[in-house]
Amino acid sequence: MSVRWTYALIDRPGTAAERAGAFWAAVTEARPSGPSGDDEEFVTLSVAGTDACAGVQRLVSGEGGTHLDFSVDDVPGFVAAARRLGAGTVAEHEGWTVLRSPAGQPFCAIPWHGESVRPPVVHGSRLDQVCLDVPPSPYDAEVAFWSGLLTGWRSVPGSRPEFHVIQPPAGLPLRILLQRIGEDRPVFAHPDLACADITATRARHEGYGAVFVAEFGHWTVMRDPTGGVYCLTGRDPGTGLRATGPVTS
Repeated sequence: MSVRWTYALIDRPGTAAERAGAFWAAVTEARPSGPSGDDEEFVTLSVAGTDACAGVQRLVSGEGGTHLDFSVDDVPGFVAAARRLGAGTVAEHEGWTVLRSPAGQPFCAIPWHGESVRPPVVHGSRLDQVCLDVPPSPYDAEVAFWSGLLTGWRSVPGSRPEFHVIQPPAGLPLRILLQRIGEDRPVFAHPDLACADITATRARHEGYGAVFVAEFGHWTVMRDPTGGVYCLTGRDPGTGLRATGPVTS
């Protein structure tokens, strides 16, 4: 039942999925795979010599967001554990299952196919985190759910009172950040990049069509060309840890 690999899936409706895939492939210097899935709705983004940990899913409806896929040795065992901790089942497919966390965040349990090599740092940045924006009322239960489900991961308070980090074992490509937001709205997830220099990464992303939204102490909020939110964060792209020196932003 151990999690052996993780994927961040960027969910976009219709033709926005193709545009999102082109943007994320460009900024991570990855190559989109051919489409897969029953409706050819999935595309993964991989760099030569490494294994993909990000991709795009074309949605039939809805505005989209981001969700995590957990590659595991034992899909039924992982699904059963998630259900015991309060997850609900959204859909069951042959070999994989779509679930929803207690706060409503979708995620998937999929088989592991031997992935083991992380994509590299690209121009001082790396997509290495999925942030879940959780409203106040279910926040503590959501932290407890992910902490209980991901056994062997390190569950620790973040750098600010509203943050909690679920850190994977060495070698896995993505960590989870839970952020308690100040308003009561549905949970929403977005990708984050660890950046050695936020200003330089922002300029590079804007060159591919991203748009600046807001700037905070150690992170900058952006929108990709399809309108999807993501963040550039002042963390070491090699380790994922918060930068100890000054962060350019």
